[in-house]
Amino acid sequence: MRRNDEMTLGLFLRPAGHHEGSWRDPDVPAKGEVDIDHYAKLAALAEGAALHFIFLADTPSVIEQDYAAMARVSRTICFEPITLLSALSSRTQSIGLAATATTTYHQPYHLARMFASLDHLSGGRAAWNIVTSGHRFEAPNFGEEELPDHDTRYVRAKEFVRVVEGLWDSWEDDAFIRDKQSGVFVDTTKLHVLNHRGSCLSVRGPLNIARPPQGYPVLVQAGASDSGIQFAAEFGEVIFAAEPSLENGKRYYATIKEKARSFGREDSQVLIMPGIVPVIGTSKEEASEKLQRLHSYMHIDTLIGLASRVLGSVADLRSVDLDSFVPESLPQTNFFQSRQKVLLELAARHKLTWRDLIRLVAASRGHLMVVGTPDEVANIMVDTFDQRAADGFNVMPPTLPGGMTEFVGLVVPELRRRGKFRSRYSGQTLRENLGLKRPLNRFTRPIAE
Repeated sequence: MRRNDEMTLGLFLRPAGHHEGSWRDPDVPAKGEVDIDHYAKLAALAEGAALHFIFLADTPSVIEQDYAAMARVSRTICFEPITLLSALSSRTQSIGLAATATTTYHQPYHLARMFASLDHLSGGRAAWNIVTSGHRFEAPNFGEEELPDHDTRYVRAKEFVRVVEGLWDSWEDDAFIRDKQSGVFVDTTKLHVLNHRGSCLSVRGPLNIARPPQGYPVLVQAGASDSGIQFAAEFGEVIFAAEPSLENGKRYYATIKEKARSFGREDSQVLIMPGIVPVIGTSKEEASEKLQRLHSYMHIDTLIGLASRVLGSVADLRSVDLDSFVPESLPQTNFFQSRQKVLLELAARHKLTWRDLIRLVAASRGHLMVVGTPDEVANIMVDTFDQRAADGFNVMPPTLPGGMTEFVGLVVPELRRRGKFRSRYSGQTLRENLGLKRPLNRFTRPIAE
């Protein structure tokens, strides 16, 4: 299947926005993180612009490492994403709903049931962002002292996804006949019990909900370590990437597509969507001033705490000279290895000091950040798309709702003028809108498959 000439776009939704100081902006709602109306307005903005999906990150823990940093960040509290998206499913009609859930501390049956429910509630708009946990405070919330090591988490994740897919296939699409005349509710010849016994998991099945409208909710992944790339190429249908360098982005794009082909997958069924932080102004100077204002909201405790965590909690940034250059390497982390690599490469490429790097992390966390006019933002997006470093973007506005209002009002029309983004939804389900095939039931697919 040929690559679509139009890019895919998602909204990476954080209640206040993606700049760590955004919650202090006067135009950001003070209690947005616990206000369903705030989320509904943001969803309406994204849906009105025909964006493909809303994306919610998550971790089952408070992630800050010390109280000094925790006192000054807004991300300490948030809604559980599947619950929130279930509520938003009744207040939206077409936009996809992507929730993050970890394979490390969930059970497959629970997640299979929850995502199937969300897919039914939304009429086929659910997506699962598959993560393996990467924060040190998750493990103690589940009776463990430390996270399992990085590669072990991916071994469990691979088996976990196969089990969830098998549970979604418990019932054939037409199993529930609901024949009131005969009194037969379900044709049990179309029931398939999984009976999985593996190295990490044991799950009998069947799932106690009908097969999801999409067959499977869309599978999202963000792997960039060696294990993560392998996992993303095998399972991911949307790949959320963090890569500010065009050349590195092109290499990552080509690597994922090549590895996906080795699993027998088509290029068009694996969509690479790096994050982009658009800081928009009527001039580049105005956009830069906006970014500097957001920087001014940041306390040094917050800057250091965030940078330390994103780099994998392997460096004591409170003891370093912030005006010294970032070293070329740090000890390998058991947390998010790929993000550490991206940030260290970025620091080396631009000869950043620690002070430079921690400010950059607060603004973009290693994603592509464009500071400029709507035309300049569109130029970067189109160039990245045309040079095969992206099939689309996960948009990360620095503040919400303001940053999203600017993006859909100023950048999206420019993308449309250039023929790079659609003006309306083309299908009923998220898979249809993304151009992804509906998976066949593993128990009924032809043997040749």
